[in-house]
Amino acid sequence: MSCISCARGGWTAEEKALVSGSPDVMRVLVVDNPQDSIVLRRPCLDFGAEMLRSTEYQTLASKMISTVTSPEQDGVGIAGPQVGISRRIVAVQRFDKEGEPFEVYPNIRIVEFRGEKEPGPEGCLSVPGRRGEVLRYRDIDIRYTSPKTLTDTLERIQGFTAVIFQHECDHLDGILYTDKLSF
Repeated sequence: MSCISCARGGWTAEEKALVSGSPDVMRVLVVDNPQDSIVLRRPCLDFGAEMLRSTEYQTLASKMISTVTSPEQDGVGIAGPQVGISRRIVAVQRFDKEGEPFEVYPNIRIVEFRGEKEPGPEGCLSVPGRRGEVLRYRDIDIRYTSPKTLTDTLERIQGFTAVIFQHECDHLDGILYTDKLSF
């Protein structure tokens, strides 16, 4: 897979091709592949307003959910770099909401951490066959851009869902859970 470069002005040709050319279930990049690893370690860029209004954004959001929920992956979250898009976007299963829906968050950042970190088991779709204990907060605030209103939204997240958000947001900064393993 070639590296996807990201221009601040809008979708790159490579991003558009990856989003439109991939099947509903996208290929998940893995650390064992040197080219994939470069993409997984790259800090991500934000989406511009026009990008969030585009059909490419809607297609990407839908395909990210299809990918993470596919029987081959069966995950609880996925980040843009894991499907080759170096943009600040995550899809997370909301265990804190009725029906435990998957939701997509563009331009996401964690802006507040509360309490003490607690250990918990983690794995990752991009690090197949491994698991480990990671210290994470159980009470955080996230800020993201609402694709409907294009305004910043602040939300408090607690419990296991907060752990998922931290894991996925780490991906957006080129950090893998294996970088934080408790020994």
